[in-house]
Amino acid sequence: MGRVAYGVALIVLTAATACGSGDGSRADTRSPAPSGAPTSTSAPARTAVSWPTYHGSNDRAGYAAGFPAPRTLADAWTARLDGAVYGQPVVVGGTAYVGTENDTVYALDLATGRQVWKRHLGTPVPQSALPCGNIDPLGITGTPAYDAATRTVFVAAETTGGRHTLVALNTADGSVRFTRGLDVAAGRESKAEQQRGALSVAGGRVYVPFGGLDGDCGNYVGYVAAYKTDGQGPVASYAVPTSRMGGIWAPSGPAIGASGDVYVAVGNGASVGGPYDGSDSVLRLSPDLSRRLSYFAPKSWGKENSEDQDLGSTGPLLLPGERVLIAGKTGDIYLLDARDLGGIGGQRASLPGCVSFGGMARSGSSAFLPCENGLQRVDVSSGGDLRRVWTARAAVKGSPVVGGGAVWTLDTDAGVLHALSQSNGSSIASRRVGTVTRFASPTLAGSLVLVPTTQGVTAISVH
Repeated sequence: MGRVAYGVALIVLTAATACGSGDGSRADTRSPAPSGAPTSTSAPARTAVSWPTYHGSNDRAGYAAGFPAPRTLADAWTARLDGAVYGQPVVVGGTAYVGTENDTVYALDLATGRQVWKRHLGTPVPQSALPCGNIDPLGITGTPAYDAATRTVFVAAETTGGRHTLVALNTADGSVRFTRGLDVAAGRESKAEQQRGALSVAGGRVYVPFGGLDGDCGNYVGYVAAYKTDGQGPVASYAVPTSRMGGIWAPSGPAIGASGDVYVAVGNGASVGGPYDGSDSVLRLSPDLSRRLSYFAPKSWGKENSEDQDLGSTGPLLLPGERVLIAGKTGDIYLLDARDLGGIGGQRASLPGCVSFGGMARSGSSAFLPCENGLQRVDVSSGGDLRRVWTARAAVKGSPVVGGGAVWTLDTDAGVLHALSQSNGSSIASRRVGTVTRFASPTLAGSLVLVPTTQGVTAISVH
């Protein structure tokens, strides 16, 4: 996985919890206490736009059509919640849904930031109870996902006891529809597994990826688990065929193609030579997770595994024309054929110069990458060539989204939101949002930019 944010552990959510009768599962629909009330200093969002999953869509494009062009930015509201928010807020209608590291899910009114309901799912895991890691405490980390067919928001909770649970919540009132266990990697150490990547919903299934803790300690292996969105039937899963590690941990989570195929990025595995072990790769999996349909790995996969310089740090971005873009820790950007990822060394094109962590975005044939030396725009030609167009200053390197002719990204060290010109990368506007985590990525909804912070959510209005 690499040296990045990770963690593990959960309580068993009992049958009483599933029925909404236990104290820990009771939805609190009261107004928040004064200390947790949002502060509002600007006009509300003019129109609510759906953003049901990480970067708004299962291709992970991060593009908001009709978003206003930024001229000025202003504080709209701030919701102080009970824990840090690592995942993106997801938006359905006029409500934003947010999970915290205190294992609480909040529904917030998009216009004002006021609490509609909240549901506490259990006790998060203190870092001291884990073999390694750097999130303290560890609760809900991956971005939730919404299913329109069942009107359910799905989260993966990590709680005491070293277990992981999928929780399906009714978006109307926060009641628990069902819970399902996610610890399906037989013979592995659940406390060394962490659910970091975003959840995905497609084809009547919800997909949940797993990797390891920061430090790659313990006996874990990367895998994806899936349940039907109605909660019926057994769990499906695919585990990376390495003896250890191979985490699927990139914050953007699985990307889902039009056919329903599942694309994931895999981190460093145990092998450093000899027979290939499936790690340091991009995988294309069947929708039921029963088969690996194709894969890509760099020719230098063994060396990369030995140096923790793998592809798993950024999730796949699906492009028009059946193409996939991926970048990782080595600095190489790869363009792949989505129908056949190419095997070892089978990329269609490559471009050096971007050590990447987080999630990418795109608008048309232009991709925007969160590179350690500054956010980059890379254009993909119809013939399959890659061309770097511009690079932002080094501090501006957060996982981007695109809307209103701007690329929205964060200086995560300074806690500042930036709107960059999509055409040349120049700064259009910026606004301080508070302390954020390394992989924080904004949500675009109506005329608001929602930013997850270590205190809750900050909403910036665009005029």
